[in-house]
Amino acid sequence: MCDRNGTFYRDFSRRSFLRTGAKAGTAIALTPALAALLKPQGAFAATTVKATHGTGFCNLGFFLAKERHLAQVEGVDIDFVVTPSNADIATLFGAGIVDMSMIPYSNFMTLYDAGAPVRIVAGGGVEGCIILGREGIKTPADLKGKTFGTFQADTLEVLPFDWLKKAGMSFKDVDVRYMNTSPELAQAFIAGALDAICHIEPYATQALESTPGSTLLSDGTDVYGKGYSDCVLAVRTPLLEENPGAVKAVIKALFEAQASVEADLDSALKETVGSYYKTTFDAAKKASIRQPVVVDQRNQTDFIVARGESMKELGYVKKLPDAKAFDWGPLEAVIAENKDLYGKLKRKSA
Repeated sequence: MCDRNGTFYRDFSRRSFLRTGAKAGTAIALTPALAALLKPQGAFAATTVKATHGTGFCNLGFFLAKERHLAQVEGVDIDFVVTPSNADIATLFGAGIVDMSMIPYSNFMTLYDAGAPVRIVAGGGVEGCIILGREGIKTPADLKGKTFGTFQADTLEVLPFDWLKKAGMSFKDVDVRYMNTSPELAQAFIAGALDAICHIEPYATQALESTPGSTLLSDGTDVYGKGYSDCVLAVRTPLLEENPGAVKAVIKALFEAQASVEADLDSALKETVGSYYKTTFDAAKKASIRQPVVVDQRNQTDFIVARGESMKELGYVKKLPDAKAFDWGPLEAVIAENKDLYGKLKRKSA
């Protein structure tokens, strides 16, 4: 799902979500610690592309592209801006401090609805959104009156919303608690402070295996089917217009990373467990299988648009994203120019 963006502001208002920070050219207030991380030059000066990311397995390909310098062969360097809190990930992207972000499609939707010049150009990972219940909770009905932990405006909120709706229930039937970070959400469940959660890998597996008697209630496929989108690579339109080659270089790097993960998962995890994933190698391997890297998510366009209905019901957006929210052109160009690379991928739209 990425390290979940959580509550972007502690005093979160769905109606005013990113009202001041999402539009291009709008100033946002940055903490001194965050401001110190940012250089004054333009975000895509020279051949460097600045990006934000999370820590879930939907970011695995992005991490490998960075660590293995896979885009440098095309003259592009990826520079991760490490944010002090999850709340800053989408905020920096929406405000134009960074060029691109690997974020849940729901977070993208809020930015796009608010008028930010952003587009989805590729995918990150699919599936991997997991609903867990403590001992004795086996069905949606068992959750009535129980506490449920998740993140606001996140795919990890959209899934339980849709899951409960499918069972004839709603968020009014549960006590929804919003968390700020992935470790916080997992630890709250393990400690017994929450009866159920919706989490991403590897945190979902950690929470499940660390809580005796807990149950995996849904992995999302019972609601959405196999291969549903979670995280996407989104970029700002100024980068697309002024340096499309940089966007293509990153997408090609993601394709190469996906191919390497599919060919040798162990090597990919050895490079990222510890530095990016705070878990054991064995736990990471078990968890990563639930959320594979998939860069070509063109076949998820309709799925993402359809989730806009749930986002509207939740009060995060006023309208569904339209065709302009997606720009698959750079991805299709990379495919056309790298047929052998694309041909060996196991997971793709075509």
